[in-house]
Amino acid sequence: VQLQASGGGLVQAGDSLRLSCAASGRTFSTYVMGWFRQAPGKEREFVSAINWSGSSTYYADSVKGRFRISRDNAKNTVYLQLNSLKPEDTAVYYCAADRGRWDERVLAGQSAYDYWGQGTQVTVSS
Repeated sequence: VQLQASGGGLVQAGDSLRLSCAASGRTFSTYVMGWFRQAPGKEREFVSAINWSGSSTYYADSVKGRFRISRDNAKNTVYLQLNSLKPEDTAVYYCAADRGRWDERVLAGQSAYDYWGQGTQVTVSS
């Protein structure tokens, strides 16, 4: 599986962005999909995940209520809607695919994911 993230950019605090992650392959609809981010000088951190059907989602506390993850299996694409952006949301955002089953105990860990995209930069100015 190859993942291609896009949609990042430079925005002001309070603005919105929608990130997309397009996946190759016929098995996209079976994967748990996740988003992570890495700010300069910091470790990569979990942002959100969604199960294969879109019926279950999971968010980091720092983005809960502001970000929304969704997917379109017909388009092999997962989205991350970023609302009410803050300067601390500035980071490179990565999408990832997990071939395993939905398990919230492990979804926040990078090791749960089997495939990674190349990242898209989000910069939020104050």
